[in-house]
Amino acid sequence: MPHPRATSPGLPALVTALAALFASLLTASPAGAAPPADPVVRTAQGDVRGRSHGTYDTFGGIPFAQPPTGRLRWHDPVPARPWQGVRDAGAPGARCAQADLVTGASMGSEDCLYLNVTRPAGRAAGRGLPVVVWVHGGAFITGWGGDYPAGRMAARGDVVVVTVNYRLGVFGFFGHPALAGASNVGLADQRAALRWVRDNARRFGGDPGRVTLAGESAGALSACAQLVSPQAAGLFRQAVLQSGSCRTSMPPGAVDPALPAWTPWARRDDVRAEGARAARRLGCDDRAGALACLRALPARKLATPELMHAFSVVAWGDGQLPEEPGRALERGRFRRMPVVLGTNHDEMRYFVAQSLAAHPVRTEQQYRARLRTSFGPAAGDVEALYPARAFATPAAAWASVLTDRSWTCTTLRSGRALAARAPVYGYEFHDPAAPNVFGLPDVPELPYGSAHAFELPYLFDIPAPFTAPQRALSERMTGYWAGFAHASVPRAPGAPRWPLLRGPSPKVLTLAPGPDGTRPSDASAAHHCAFWERHGA
Repeated sequence: MPHPRATSPGLPALVTALAALFASLLTASPAGAAPPADPVVRTAQGDVRGRSHGTYDTFGGIPFAQPPTGRLRWHDPVPARPWQGVRDAGAPGARCAQADLVTGASMGSEDCLYLNVTRPAGRAAGRGLPVVVWVHGGAFITGWGGDYPAGRMAARGDVVVVTVNYRLGVFGFFGHPALAGASNVGLADQRAALRWVRDNARRFGGDPGRVTLAGESAGALSACAQLVSPQAAGLFRQAVLQSGSCRTSMPPGAVDPALPAWTPWARRDDVRAEGARAARRLGCDDRAGALACLRALPARKLATPELMHAFSVVAWGDGQLPEEPGRALERGRFRRMPVVLGTNHDEMRYFVAQSLAAHPVRTEQQYRARLRTSFGPAAGDVEALYPARAFATPAAAWASVLTDRSWTCTTLRSGRALAARAPVYGYEFHDPAAPNVFGLPDVPELPYGSAHAFELPYLFDIPAPFTAPQRALSERMTGYWAGFAHASVPRAPGAPRWPLLRGPSPKVLTLAPGPDGTRPSDASAAHHCAFWERHGA
């Protein structure tokens, strides 16, 4: 996920739309149908009563850890306490504390370590279905497990889907010299959720030995971190990384000319130094008592845009992440397992479109200025490969440059490193008319196309005005993802074979609507990856 300041106009609309959708789906019943009996499942902590939706059941707001408040703020998650009686699990729990990226107002709650389970209806305990654990995106500063209703994937794919919350921003990725443990308690939350799945999957009809860890954007970066983390060993057997990889990065000035280069990874000592500076600004400058002082602050004092942005990177350099994840991948220091990974054809249109009002790219002169800011002496070479006249607008040229440099080619490089030691399947989602279901304002000079996150309605129950070919693509994608969960190979009935990512010219599977839309393609050549690898991608 690129620098979160670049996402501020669009992410709240996406989050709000998905939250409202999930709430409506939890209460909907077919017209005239008698409401089915609500299922009750006995978890390791106590009984939960979910909701039946005909073809699938949902169980929302199940605690997998104690509220990380007071002395547990910035503490590794502690297992949830048992309860008596039957706990209602009719809706997702609170979203984790975060700041509204437009208004700056604090929202959510620190008491947020909940997960949601969706399973095919009528599945008895011990059924042994594969389990997909979904980690949400949102630049590590926003988002919610409840944003991803998964009834269709569960019912048609015959899988159990678990969506999780994890601490965000300053609550999840804060560092300070007084903290004995790692800075990344947000990642520790994800592992706690995976341990809960290991202990409880069979009770919902799932198989704890067949867990796929999947995520999009920051969720994909999280999956990468867990792939290389020694502490995640044995918690999942395969992974899906959508629009995020161990090598995702941005050149300086990508969205805002004033911003430096961006990477999702930072040295632990740098994060701790930033935490010490933040503590002083908050009036907690007594090193001996800084942590107690910080833990006594109300959440609203911490859930500010400034602090959420400042701690939206993942620290490395300790037992949780001994080395920078991209380097770990290149050196083969990751667990061998099947992986699906890929990107959208127009990833950066999401971010560039939202930034054009403040930082226009309307003329060739403005385009060249942005190239110089981001690529310095190589700007001329980049322009020769991406001349503005070859695109509908200079903004489209700029978005293509950034998509190739920061998303497609970095993901393919990660894929090759993984493929040297494990089965890897690459994809590119490419629907030029993918619906804008998140309420993002239209930008005439830069249509969204297959922008960042625009594949999500094809996999989750997010209402979209699909055409018949788009509905068929959605069914095919859901089939591939479910097939991977079942057999570690992305197969779907009647769908083209998905090639392994391997060899000197590796092929990915293009996922596009139409009878010939799903086909192998050479994304590396199409996105000029040999050029970008010579220039640091």
